[in-house]
Amino acid sequence: MAGLIKREDIDEVRNRTDLKEVIDGYVTLRSAGVGSWKGLCPFHDERSPSFHVRPQVGSFHCFGCGESGDAIAFLQKINHGTFSETVEQLAARVGVELHYEDGGTGPRREEIGRRQRLLDAHKIAEEFFREQLSTPGAAEGQKFLSERGFDEEAAAQFGVGYAPQGWDAALKHLRGRGFQDEELKLTGIFSEGNRGIYDRFRGRLIWPIRDLSGATIGFGARKLYEDDQGPKYLNTPETQLYKKSQVLYGVDLAKREITKTRQLVVVEGYTDVMACHLSGIGTAVATCGTAFGADHIKIARRLLRDDGSGGEVVFTFDGDAAGQKAALRAFEEDQKFIAQTYVAVEPTGADPCDLRQTRGPEAVRELIDAKRPLFEFAIKAGLKNFNLNTVEGRVQALRVSAPIVAGIRDSAIRPAYARELAGWLGMDMEDVNRSVGAAVRRNRMPKSAEPVHGNQTQGTQEQPATPVYTRPDPRDPVSRMEREALEVVLQQPAQLSAEQWQAFYDARFMAPAHAAVHDAVRAAGQSGATPSQWVEAIRQEVPEPLRSFVSELAVTPLPASTNDALLRYCNDIINRLFELQITHMKAEKMGELQRMDPAGDPEGFQRINRELLELELRRRSLRQE
Repeated sequence: MAGLIKREDIDEVRNRTDLKEVIDGYVTLRSAGVGSWKGLCPFHDERSPSFHVRPQVGSFHCFGCGESGDAIAFLQKINHGTFSETVEQLAARVGVELHYEDGGTGPRREEIGRRQRLLDAHKIAEEFFREQLSTPGAAEGQKFLSERGFDEEAAAQFGVGYAPQGWDAALKHLRGRGFQDEELKLTGIFSEGNRGIYDRFRGRLIWPIRDLSGATIGFGARKLYEDDQGPKYLNTPETQLYKKSQVLYGVDLAKREITKTRQLVVVEGYTDVMACHLSGIGTAVATCGTAFGADHIKIARRLLRDDGSGGEVVFTFDGDAAGQKAALRAFEEDQKFIAQTYVAVEPTGADPCDLRQTRGPEAVRELIDAKRPLFEFAIKAGLKNFNLNTVEGRVQALRVSAPIVAGIRDSAIRPAYARELAGWLGMDMEDVNRSVGAAVRRNRMPKSAEPVHGNQTQGTQEQPATPVYTRPDPRDPVSRMEREALEVVLQQPAQLSAEQWQAFYDARFMAPAHAAVHDAVRAAGQSGATPSQWVEAIRQEVPEPLRSFVSELAVTPLPASTNDALLRYCNDIINRLFELQITHMKAEKMGELQRMDPAGDPEGFQRINRELLELELRRRSLRQE
């Protein structure tokens, strides 16, 4: 089992490590006097060097951001590794044998040796592929890169190579460097058949996939020839080194810029990463044949120092249906970040590689600059599923959208998006605020809080779950009024006139549980049934979990001691409900008016103004009643 490294061994690693030699691999240092060196800090963005190194005392310090420490601290910060991992890496580098406390052990020597052999094999394979890209046999690969605006310098920057056609070019090369077939089987660079192992990548462009330390752990290969029956992109399979859900292509090149700028840009492919970096977006990475998931988020949070002090993650997706689906899938992971999440979608569907090629690097930068909050994208994508020209469509859209607004972590901007949502829906601001506020309260509600009904439908196969209707908040004036109106309708249906019944049918209820009962009342109709039959008819129309709630509404005492008082109470409650509906309708008409061009449709413009006036007169009449 793992144990703590003994203190004296850690001290020995520090003593033997040349701090300047370590930092030289990441920072260009210039002399700053006797025994002192300085350069641009790798931990924050700066133009004048404030990062100082004194090898004699084994320490560095940045006067700009305050980062400081020894060689172990530097590598731990730059590679985002653990303390023990960093000490073990340095110990192997300087030849110190480590010992562990309490009988614990570090990585076994044979495990270290096997892992190192795998890393060595990948390094040699990468060098081989890169050399092959400049040969005549790689003409198709050279053409592919050239057509996408990548020259030899760009290919070298990203380590792009070429796997020759044939079955054993890479195999022969690695065998010639002393590797045995049993070792090569573990690399993922080769496939195995009846006659032994053979090259996995043949006649393809090759991108090296590296970990945070810059070590190559796998490859991604792009098809070039029509007779290649394989997939368009072929990646290394899962190995001891390569776990596709735990790697991000380009992270070795982007990590320093990500740490400096507190920004991570997630694109969809290898060429998109290249295009972004060559366009000045040095924070771009890509997943390797899988969706951006929980393990990728862990890497991102380490790089961003996702601790609540800022940072942003920008996802780029195609504008097509698949891209929208991917963006919404990313939104599902949003709450695992503290950093703000955004989406950048190019309306024409062009990816960063296409943009750079057709419109230049500035178009790629404009795409990222035009990012939108991911929750805004999710809201607007959801609104497309509803007919916003109908009352029902707007109410349904609000029910779906309010929880998204409520989930915005920054409470300072949540009200602003509630206002935006009200405008997009053409609804009254108070209605939207109430729905968002109710969703916020539900988010804060303990998991043990009692809902109106039981649990969701359970099952091993995916199926629509029974909706969970949380109990409407009695402290909310609108929710309380809706409940009182339903109590009147269930208990005293005869008190409503035909006009009031029609107005009730047309009314809009905001609380989902109340809306479901309202729908049931409309479905039950007025059949001249007895009060008990009336209530039972409504009970049968609501979803099963709400039947006890209907009974509750039907037996709640109404605050009236005489028939006259009961009549006045019922009339007052129904009129208050209608007044609220008029307010809703006015908000809708105002939204429609704002979307209208008066010059293009003068008659429609005048008609809506007349309707607004009629609604206001009706509202005043109700108040007088």
